[in-house]
Amino acid sequence: MAPTYPQFELDRQLCFALHRASRAVVRAYGPLLDGTGITYPQYLVLLVLWDDPDRSLPVVDIGRRLHLDTGTLTPLLKRLEALGYVSRARDAVDERRVLVSVTPEGLDLRDRLAQVPATLYGGLGLEPEAAISLHRDLVQLTERLEAAEGGARRTDPARQGGSGS
Repeated sequence: MAPTYPQFELDRQLCFALHRASRAVVRAYGPLLDGTGITYPQYLVLLVLWDDPDRSLPVVDIGRRLHLDTGTLTPLLKRLEALGYVSRARDAVDERRVLVSVTPEGLDLRDRLAQVPATLYGGLGLEPEAAISLHRDLVQLTERLEAAEGGARRTDPARQGGSGS
């Protein structure tokens, strides 16, 4: 008989529960964003820009905020620009930097989507206190994982480009 490893049972894995929840959230936003031409990742970009709509942000700052690299972010921004929701321009001071601004059409979209968070939470039957608690727990979990990842990078010679011997 093969050995049993209950620690590997898929339905016991926190990582799998988080993976399923993440995919379900993305699917839940789909119908709420219908008619806008944007995807969930593009919605996240707009959320960053809507935080301070009078300010242009460098692509790298948007990437930091969303934990996305520029290779992933650039196509999202190009599609948002093609839809007229953002504009991109080279920084006059440092032409290596691309600055992104929300357009008037992007601000109109913000008004059209203002009820999306409440609609999503309402559809889940999630009480506001439970949503706040869940958010806090997820942020703490993420911070712990990122701190552990940072520690692993500092102590693992293979991640530092060392020979490992």
